[in-house]
Amino acid sequence: MEIKFNKPGRNADKIRYLSYVIIALLLSVIHVLLLDIIEVGGFTPDLLLILTVWICLSEGRFTGLIAGFLIGILFDVISSDVIGTNALSKTVAAFIAGSFYREGKSVRTIGSVRFLMVVFLCSIVHNIVYFFFYIKLSELSYFSFFFEYGVAISLYTTVFAVFAMLIKIPMKGV
Repeated sequence: MEIKFNKPGRNADKIRYLSYVIIALLLSVIHVLLLDIIEVGGFTPDLLLILTVWICLSEGRFTGLIAGFLIGILFDVISSDVIGTNALSKTVAAFIAGSFYREGKSVRTIGSVRFLMVVFLCSIVHNIVYFFFYIKLSELSYFSFFFEYGVAISLYTTVFAVFAMLIKIPMKGV
């Protein structure tokens, strides 16, 4: 009996996961250094959340949960944010996005309006969890703050998800 550890396609998986890591690093740097350029009314899109949803819809819930946590921790460290807030909120968002994963249907899901709806839903959940840690109850109502900032950021993030969706739109007749 012979055990083979190097299965066909294993290198493709490694390359795909390595590309996710590189994209996460690049998006983190872009988010910290360059996203102020496209800031609208103090709102910036969450590009890392779009990547997290993309990974969940492509790879499944378990891989998405791990990716969401690692992307969140990475961003917490790079942005000097409170350690764990992005990790927790992106992990919860990844859990929600993992519910929409369908085996073999990732290209169709990411290349459709359904992707935008999943990004919007996950962004709302992400912002509920994330902003919970930043509101002092005596200063401002959580719900008014969330509707003022959380919904606007979710809409702005969804607008940027259109660019990710355009990458995966299935080409007809090819």
